[in-house]
Order: sequence, then C-alpha cells, then structure tokens
Amino acid sequence: MKRPVVVKLGSSLVAGAGGRVRRSLVRARAREIAALVGGGTPVCVVSSGAIALGLPRLGLTGRPRSLPRLQAASALGQARLQRIWDEALGREGLAAAQVLLTAADVADRAAYVNARNTLAALFALGAVPVVNENDATATDEITFGDNDALAAQVAILVRARLLVLLTEVAGVYSCAPGTPGAELLPSGADTGAAELGAGSPGGKGGMQSKVLAAELAASAGIPTVIAAGAGAYVLAAIVAGEPRGTRFQPGDRSPSAFKLWLLHGKPVAGRLHVDDGARQALTDDGASLLAVGVARVEGRFEPGDAVEVVGSDGAAFAKGIAGAAAAELAGRPRGVEAVHRDRLVLY
Repeated sequence: MKRPVVVKLGSSLVAGAGGRVRRSLVRARAREIAALVGGGTPVCVVSSGAIALGLPRLGLTGRPRSLPRLQAASALGQARLQRIWDEALGREGLAAAQVLLTAADVADRAAYVNARNTLAALFALGAVPVVNENDATATDEITFGDNDALAAQVAILVRARLLVLLTEVAGVYSCAPGTPGAELLPSGADTGAAELGAGSPGGKGGMQSKVLAAELAASAGIPTVIAAGAGAYVLAAIVAGEPRGTRFQPGDRSPSAFKLWLLHGKPVAGRLHVDDGARQALTDDGASLLAVGVARVEGRFEPGDAVEVVGSDGAAFAKGIAGAAAAELAGRPRGVEAVHRDRLVLY
C-alpha cells in the first residue's frame, strides 16, 4: 500500500455564510479523493466546519466566546459535518469513517499507537477517515490549537507522503492578497518575511497557523502544500507535483515512528540542564543521560513525562522520556538514569 495523503479543508471551504453547506466544493474534492483511492493512494481528510455548521442550530450568527457554547455548537455541527462527507464520499463509492481526536490522544503513547493502527486498518479497507478534534471534551489546556496543527499531527501519525492544506486563497502571499504588491510565494522557504493574516470569522486558524503546521510536517519529512481548495482540478494537480500554491520541502531526516511521536506529539513537562561532559556523551557517543550529568532540574515531572535537555549555552538540543522524577534527579545522585538513550532524540 502506498503512503497516504492527508487533506485538510478549512471551515470556509465546507460552510458558507449562515452555515450554508458548500456541497459542490465538497463533492468536487470527494471525486478527486475517490480517484486517488482508486489509484491505490489512501487518503485521510481533516475537516473543519463543525462549529460553523452548528451555530445556526443555536440561533447564533458568529462564534460565541464561552467555551461551553463553542463545544455545544461543535457537538451539533459535527453530526452534520460527518453526514456531508458521508454523502459526498458515498456518491463516489467510498465509506467515510469518523475519527475524533484530542491532544491527549496524541500525547499518550498507547492511545497514539492505537489511533495509528485504527487509521491503518481503515486505509486497508479502502475507507476514508474524516478526522476532527473532539471539541466537545477538549479543554483550553489540551487542544491542538486549530485544525491546521491537527492535520500536521495526523500527517506525522500516519507517515503521510504529502500534506495538503486547502484554503480560500491560492497559497501564502507576501502580504494580504489583493493589496498592492502582494505576491504568491511558491516556496515555503520564502514565507519567513510574509505578513500572515488571522483566521476567518467562521474558523479559528489563519495563514500563520497553516505555515506553522506546514513547517512542523516538513520538519518530520513530509512535504506540505498550502493551496486554494476551490475548483474542479485541485488535489490531482498537487499530488502530481504541479506548481500549485506554496510548497514546503521536507527536511532531510526521517526519524523512527517513536521519535516522531516524541518530537512532535509529546508535550514537554520539564527541562534538564546538563554539563558539557554529559552533552558530549549524548551527542557524540550515543550514551544515556545519567543524573550525575544533570546540573539543574527545571519544572515538575514524573517518570514517563517528556523533558528537554539543555546545554550550558542555554539552548535545548535534545528531548527524551524521563526515567526518574524531578525530585529524584536533584542533587545529581549517582547510579540514576535520567533518560535512556533509546528514549532520546537529538534536535
């Protein structure tokens, strides 16, 4: 089986003004998804739009500020969103599967592996997973932030061959599209100086969140394209490598699945400041980090939490899974392993 393609659609592509469903656009993308699946390429859809579709059911015209009302809108709209994709993909002979994730599912290794196995089984069955964040249970502290970040995490989770972030505009522009001097930037390497806008009224992310997500996926070895989602010929052109939108080239490294999870899925709970000898042992000799090499402990963490390893210059150079609690590492005790080398990845 080929490596999958992950396609993310923003809220404004799925729902128009007043929560009106943009059925022709969704159906056009469903046709292209069916062509890819028929050609042997699994596809995973990350779809925004639940809140925008749920607002009319609450009698609201704009996003409420309170978290419970947002979650209520999402819960009402999610059922409608899944029906839209189920109908559009069903017209093409494909089954749409609903997968709702939270950031906690990504942070927990067992849940992460289980989600990966579930998605792999769906791909093998020829189904199309339609992924969204489980807004009804997520809190401010355990959210992905937006669906662009979720799409990047899903792409890393399934080891995608390509991540496509579809939006209303043709890609990343040097400044707001339509303003004098605005130019489409075909390369992600040129987006550093761009003036990036905020999200649409019906959505949460903006171009800045898309660039951050693209950079995250690219750093994990996954090429990413930010492009316009409207039109009859979108995905086929991007997957074929045609110059559409803004393309972020993948990094040189291709870490193992575990190290990808550790790098991008596991939140940091603390920091270990090490001396120069310990740093050399980690970077040059591939050794484990012993407590005797830890000069200072920052934060409160327990065994199994993720920690960053910081050199004497103050810069973090590695991330790993703590083998001991913060309190146990204080005082540089001998014979205690702070981070095992197999649970450590260098930046």
